[in-house]
Amino acid sequence: MKRRTLFLSIAGVAAFSVVLAWAFRPRAVEVEVAHATVGRFEATIDEDAKTRVADRYVVSAPLAGRVARIALREGDVIAAGAVVATLTPVLSPMLDERSVREAAARVEGAQAQLARAGVRIERARVAVEQARLELRRSEQLAQDGFVAPTKLDNDRLALQASAKEQETAVQEQRIAGHELEQARAVLSALRQPAGAAAAGRSFEVRAPVAGRVLRVLHKSEATVALGTPLLEVGNTEQLEIVAELLTTDAMRAVPGTPVRVERWGGPGVLDARVMRVEPAAFTKVSALGVEEQRVNVVIELSTPREQWRALGDGFRVGVRLVVQAADNALQVPASAVFPMPAGEDHGMAVFVVEGGRARLTPVVLQARNGNTAWIGKGLPVSAKVIVYPPPAVADGVRVHERKV
Repeated sequence: MKRRTLFLSIAGVAAFSVVLAWAFRPRAVEVEVAHATVGRFEATIDEDAKTRVADRYVVSAPLAGRVARIALREGDVIAAGAVVATLTPVLSPMLDERSVREAAARVEGAQAQLARAGVRIERARVAVEQARLELRRSEQLAQDGFVAPTKLDNDRLALQASAKEQETAVQEQRIAGHELEQARAVLSALRQPAGAAAAGRSFEVRAPVAGRVLRVLHKSEATVALGTPLLEVGNTEQLEIVAELLTTDAMRAVPGTPVRVERWGGPGVLDARVMRVEPAAFTKVSALGVEEQRVNVVIELSTPREQWRALGDGFRVGVRLVVQAADNALQVPASAVFPMPAGEDHGMAVFVVEGGRARLTPVVLQARNGNTAWIGKGLPVSAKVIVYPPPAVADGVRVHERKV
């Protein structure tokens, strides 16, 4: 009886120990895994961009005048040298009653100046005749010895001065005549009906190149100043794409870098290449309020135009610049790669699932993009790696694959 009781006690203690060990043993951590694959790897820079006409021409008013209503509309096809606008020169946009009265007063003033100049000419002519008679009398008296030589010299100088006064009066009369003509011309232009001031003297503005009308800046008839933009013209068959890249990304986007144009509104993907990177950067505030230094990268389409004929100036597109590419590259999800834990060698690592346990495996990271990481060495092909490793995962910890 004692032996049986002892045996049952030992069996009970052993069973309790097994149950207790099973209850407190570490449970397997549930993780998500992915297989390493071999394929083409591409490191890209993804950015929104927009199209623009390679050569844009702004047609401006070559003179101040009244532009007639422009019949062209956005998208109209024009030939080189075609008339796009007509200008009529005007004297002033202030054609009111006050201007007319001021011009009439100037005409009257010019007429008075002309009349005064005529009177001065007559007075100068009389002065010249008087000086000539005085000189003749002095010469006769000088021959008889009744006049001193000094008096004769003075009379000669007086005649010359009178002649100069007469010439000055004639010039003033000519000036007054020109001023009267100008004043009459201004008054005549102000008194004519609107649009008739420069009839027969309209100026035709012509297109510098063949292409399409991009924007009409002055549609209605109006008086414009010299240099006022009237419309924009460009050849939409010669489009380029402009992407605003961060300066750090633009350093890798060298001319010739292949580009894939996506989300452009049409089917498929368009091929392109980087044509140039502008040398000057600019500051742009992001949606989060962060100041960023960006630079314009100009991209040239290499796909035949028949496939992107619907694109126009200022259209939004998505571009993917391929800055690095490799074939037969071993790849894993980018979320599976992390820096080595503190105290370990500097480098990158992954957790590989082997025999139901996580194994910390150092790897050499060649490059990474937004989705995948290119592993240079340290990882076998088709290895199972843990994606987004939880904090509970460590080297040697039992893991359990999550069912997706």
